[in-house]
Amino acid sequence: MSIPRKEHEVDSDRVEGKAKEVEGETQQKWGEAKDKARDTWEDVKDKAEDVVDGTEDRVDELNESDGQPAESSATR
Repeated sequence: MSIPRKEHEVDSDRVEGKAKEVEGETQQKWGEAKDKARDTWEDVKDKAEDVVDGTEDRVDELNESDGQPAESSATR
């Protein structure tokens, strides 16, 4: 039993259409995942910079309270 040619073309068009749909959805999800990863990375970098800045400020405060000259930020 063979599939009539017209019916075969319709099935093949449906399969190709579905494949393109899945490909588009996959590309969209990949883009969303990359954006989320980039945002998370930026958040982590910002927090790390905040920690470094806070630590440098604290060291400067401790040096000033001990009467020692504080290191200039140019030497760091």
